[in-house]
Amino acid sequence: MAARLSLDARVDLGGLAEAARAAGRLGVDTEFMSEGRYRALLCLVGVVVPGPGGSGEPRSGALVDRDGEDRVELVDPLDAGLDPTPLAEVLADPGVEVVLHAGRQDVALLRRVWRTKVRGVFDTQVAAGFAGFGAQTGYGSLLNDVLGLRLAKSASFTRWDDRPLSPEQLAYARDDVAHLLHLADALQERLQSSGRLQWAREECRRLEEATDERDPWLAWQRLPRIAQLNPRARAVARELAAWREQTAAAEDRPVSSVLGDAPLVEVAKRRPEAPSALERIRGLQPSTLRRRADAIVAAVARGQVADPLPAEVVERPDSNPADVPAIALSEALVRARALDAGLAYELVAARNDLAQVVASVRRGAPEPPVRTLKGWRRDLVGGELLELLAGRRSLAVDPDGRLQITRR
Repeated sequence: MAARLSLDARVDLGGLAEAARAAGRLGVDTEFMSEGRYRALLCLVGVVVPGPGGSGEPRSGALVDRDGEDRVELVDPLDAGLDPTPLAEVLADPGVEVVLHAGRQDVALLRRVWRTKVRGVFDTQVAAGFAGFGAQTGYGSLLNDVLGLRLAKSASFTRWDDRPLSPEQLAYARDDVAHLLHLADALQERLQSSGRLQWAREECRRLEEATDERDPWLAWQRLPRIAQLNPRARAVARELAAWREQTAAAEDRPVSSVLGDAPLVEVAKRRPEAPSALERIRGLQPSTLRRRADAIVAAVARGQVADPLPAEVVERPDSNPADVPAIALSEALVRARALDAGLAYELVAARNDLAQVVASVRRGAPEPPVRTLKGWRRDLVGGELLELLAGRRSLAVDPDGRLQITRR
């Protein structure tokens, strides 16, 4: 059944949820607006469920033989009368596969707005990295490469919070979700053939805990130049950052519009005791002083009596120049093994992961809790990496220019 190009009538979410359960899977894509807000606003949810005869065995990796057209629906979360419970319960059902593309933001939004878990995630962007494509391949590019489809992207950057949505927006939203299940089928077939399907599923499970919630009392740790402040000033910065987060959340506006990072750090450094003293701090706008001077000074006062925050003495994993050659050698090994396995390198390791491993080996410390040394990554290259750094493996270049890895 084709998607309606109107949001005038509400979707039968009970029937949609029943169809998803019967098929054992559904595809989901969201449209949202984040500009000018504290957190993104969920504006539209596209859902696709297999048509008649299309339930198949989606988790086996075999392509599904579809006898009928998939059902595509557009759900309006801005409808005050919408009860998302039937669909939210399906998303939380671990027996139903939820297909997404680059779904971290989708999962975070659905978890927060619909107060649900999202289980059984299969992310086609993640899967693409295991199938020989780039780890950040976009949806349109992947559809073209895998299914030979081209999508128009004319409505990607539009006001999704406006109502009514235009026919162009609705058609775009429909196309964005309509092919998700077909794409997942094709990728699962490739991964099943290469023996990488379970690895991809393991990686997709990490997305199930995605969140866009922020702890106000940890926000100070992301401030620039925070390490340059003394313990008392850091305590003040924590209070200011927490107040800023709470104010921005209450007013649904970006934190930078409440108080910028640079003036916040400067206020923490100077610790003014009266609103008049704020006028001498660079970067504080007159409008901010008019609206928020008293609140800023009150936050400073709370920080002055709070426990100081001493700096943690932590060695940055890439701070020792002697580690640089070993990090480069480690990266060569990981890239070679990722290439051999047909995986995107970014799925296996990041430079910071390798820097932590190298630093821990140099210090004789326990293994760091990095992803490269866990699960399928350890089987692929993590164990071999530790052997390389222990001197039990060597690297060389063969006459064809390929990297040779040998046991010493």
